[in-house]
Amino acid sequence: MSFAVTAGGHRVECAPSQTLLDACLRAGVWMPNSCNQGTCGTCKLQVLSGEVDHGASPRDTLTDDERATGLALACQARPLADTEVRGHGTAGRTTHRLRDLTTTVRAVEDIARDTRRVLLGLAEPLAFEPGQYVELSVPGSGARRQYSLANTADEDKVLELHVRRVPGGLATDCWLFGGLDVGDRVEATGPLGDFHLPPAEDDDGGPMVLIGGGTGLAPLVGIARTALARHPTREVRLYHGVRGAADLYDLDRFAELAAAHPGLTFVPVLSDEPDPAYRGGFPTDAFLEDVASGRGWSGWLCGPPAMVEAGVKAFKRRRMSPRHIHREKFTPADAS
Repeated sequence: MSFAVTAGGHRVECAPSQTLLDACLRAGVWMPNSCNQGTCGTCKLQVLSGEVDHGASPRDTLTDDERATGLALACQARPLADTEVRGHGTAGRTTHRLRDLTTTVRAVEDIARDTRRVLLGLAEPLAFEPGQYVELSVPGSGARRQYSLANTADEDKVLELHVRRVPGGLATDCWLFGGLDVGDRVEATGPLGDFHLPPAEDDDGGPMVLIGGGTGLAPLVGIARTALARHPTREVRLYHGVRGAADLYDLDRFAELAAAHPGLTFVPVLSDEPDPAYRGGFPTDAFLEDVASGRGWSGWLCGPPAMVEAGVKAFKRRRMSPRHIHREKFTPADAS
């Protein structure tokens, strides 16, 4: 048995055990989504007809009053009948289909302090937008963890993930740093998330600033490379904020990219362990020091919530338009 879900003029089939978001994305129908855990509220929508089970929707994200007015979280709600919903920007828009993937580990490389690059090979290419992420199934646990792709769209058969170890973490210490090896099978789902560039036809080549905290650099790699491929002379400022020089990685990669694109400036920033070779402090403050006006710029933030919130404030201080500020908060699960 399944129920019909209508969103933005599209009709998809949804199993009773399936969330509205999962059903739509697997059918190629776009809905806003970010954390897909019920904590960010990005996927909040209006139920116009029918009925849903709110499942594990947190009440601090979806209040009782909002439920009473017909609002629901698409990533948590499941249909109890044929349902019509309206969400921000869903009308007439399609997206890359969400897929279940069986991948094979191609490489595991230590690239910085407590940081690894993991390459996952695919039997069939995965269509995605640079900046999106995949969910990995942690073997034997039933848990799932999210990791951003560092790829551009044409790098669609080997997925690049940057992973930081969490002491005692179920996914990192006990698996990705504990026993993962080349040749292992890894089950994944993707692509997910709204953190990506606009379509090429809507990209005017304007200046960009990208700020990544730790492995929040990963999606910015694909976004920056794609932006420069579209407009090779555009101005791009990419800041990487970490605690110390031991946490920096891919410096040669960014030097090569800057040599090919003189408009690119890559700025490592160390917050806790000073080094005369690098800027000190926080990357958001470095941006404020470097850029007098953000008018006409777009801003991209990925990393810990505190850094992202500081970045939004910094961008607004420089008069960047709020609609041009894009953010992705890394909120790792306990013992992730």
